[in-house]
Order: sequence, then structure tokens, then C-alpha cells
Amino acid sequence: MSKADGAPATTRPLENQRLASIKALALARWRELYREPGTLFWMFGFPLVLSIALGMAFRSQKPEPTYVAVISGPEAEQLRALLATSPDVSPTVLDEPAAHAQLKSGKIALVVIPPARHGAPITYRFDPTRPESRLSRALVDDALQRGSGRVDLVVTANQNVIEPGSRYIDFLIPGLLGMGIMSSGLWGFGFALAEMRARKLLKRLIATPMRRSDFLLSFLLVRALLLSAELPPLLIFSYFAFHVGVAGSILLLSSVALIGAMVFTMMGLLLASRSQSPQIVTGLINIVTLPMYMCSGVFFSAARFPDWLQPFIHALPLTALIDSMRAVMIDGAGLRQIAGPVLILVAWGVGSFALAIRLFKWR
Repeated sequence: MSKADGAPATTRPLENQRLASIKALALARWRELYREPGTLFWMFGFPLVLSIALGMAFRSQKPEPTYVAVISGPEAEQLRALLATSPDVSPTVLDEPAAHAQLKSGKIALVVIPPARHGAPITYRFDPTRPESRLSRALVDDALQRGSGRVDLVVTANQNVIEPGSRYIDFLIPGLLGMGIMSSGLWGFGFALAEMRARKLLKRLIATPMRRSDFLLSFLLVRALLLSAELPPLLIFSYFAFHVGVAGSILLLSSVALIGAMVFTMMGLLLASRSQSPQIVTGLINIVTLPMYMCSGVFFSAARFPDWLQPFIHALPLTALIDSMRAVMIDGAGLRQIAGPVLILVAWGVGSFALAIRLFKWR
């Protein structure tokens, strides 16, 4: 048996055959994707629409006043006038049933009850578990105290944070990018694999000499190609619409996004490796994604959860992806600073792919 470059010559046609089969599978999967407009929308359109909607809701603008109600009575108009002197409070006079109904529905954050007699206290009715209600209580009390003649002993001044990198929209965009990458990998490929099994398409591939690893690798190849078309529009839109830039390396951000895309694609393939129907995969994906939607810091910081839960939260792949992307986009972090979260992502990816190959069945 002759050897040309250290490997048996007969192995080279086999390697070429494997590469050709992976290429053909990837091309077939690519054609299936662009022939399904619904899939393309959930992979590309939904993250962009969500970024537009939430970006408009949390764009930099003048803070809205807190809405409160004053219970109607002899002193109601006087209290309303005192509160109206504050630009942070928008008061209105309502009777008790109407005020209670609006507080219950969340239309107002606080109810001010005038004193029943001279010298009695003014009562604030609110839900202390709602942060906006606690803030409203402080603003209303400050307005009433100032209107009654209180003078501050310490002179203070406000300095608003408006520069890019410090706003809520700068915090939100990396979370939306990570959520979009997760959804695309799990739904776009895990669900697609389950549909192929349900339509008996996988059964036809049993007769071929294809390896399971080659079949699953073709999904990863398509996911890498899709990311190159998915990430730039979101970054460009965020920059021009909300002035959200990337403080660090674009190449490093793209690499982290690519690793995240591969990880969630592998997880999607693992969830669908033995599922008999798309309905089962739908349930499994929802079970996997729901904790990460709530705990991984997409819309608010994961630090709000108890300390005992933090190790579990930081071990989630979406948390690692979002933390890495935020560090690069906001803080300009380098590879050394995000090495920990990236290693967590790699561990999830390698473990998911190894299990997917082991558990995958054609039938």
C-alpha cells in the first residue's frame, strides 16, 4: 500500500467522500431553510423586531412622571396642587373605588389618602414589592414635604448618565443578541431535525454510508453560515438607531457569537436526537429555554437573584454568552477577561455534541 504524505492513499478518497457528503447535506439544509419563510422570520426577523420594539421602549428620553391618585375629599385639591408642583409626579383626584381599581390594574403606582382630621397623618397606599411604587412613595413624600415648607440642610445636584455604554439600551442589546442566537440554534435546527424524523426523511438516509457525526456536522456548518447573515444587521441597526457601539474587538465579539451559535445548535440537535415528533421537541426546548429567559440576564441583571442561586445561573450557557458579549461590547474586554464564560460555553458545546452523536438514531 503506497503512502504519499504519511497517510494510506486509499484513505484519501474516503476523506473526500466524507467532505462531499457533509457539503451536500449542508447545501440541502440551506435550501430547506430559505424555502421556509416562517423559519427565516424566527431566525432573522424576530430578533430584529424585538430589538426595535424594546429599543424604542427603553430609548434615552425624558423620564415619565409617576402617576398617583388622591382620594377625593376636603383637602384633596390642596394635596393635588402641592404634588403638581413636582415635575416627577402626575396627580389626579379620584374617589376611593376608582383609585383602588387603578392601583390594582397598575395604571397608578400610589394612592394618597388625605388626613381624616387636623393633625392626622397623610396615608400612602401602595404595594411595597413593586419598585415603581416605592419610588413613587419617595417622590410624592418629597413633593409634599417641600410644598409644606421643608428646606434641605444639604445642597445636592443631579448628574444624568446619558453617554453610550452606560444606558439601559446598551445593557439590553447584548441580551437580545444572545437570546436570538439561542432561539435560532434550538428552534431552527433542533425543531428541523425532529421534523425530518417525523416526515421519514431520516429513514431514507440509513442505507447510505454516512456517519452520524457527518450528518450532525452539516447542521453546524449551515449555522455558521447563517450567523454571518444574522449578526451584522442587528449590530448595524443598533448602532444607527440607538448609538449602541462595540467598545472591544469586533472579531472577538463575532467569535464569541459563533461559539454561542454552535453551542445552542448542538443543544438543539441533542434535544431532537431521539424525539419522535416536533411536539416533543417543542416541550423539551421550552423546558430548556424558560429558565434561561428568566435567569440569564436578558432584560435585567442576574445579580438580582439570591446568592445561593448565582453559581447555577453563571453555569447556564446563555448567561455565559450574554456576559461575554456584554463585556466585549460595553467594557471593551479582551479574550483574557472573558475566558471563564467562554470555557463554560465550550464545555456545553462539546458535551452536547458528544451526547448527540451517542444518542442519535435515524429511526
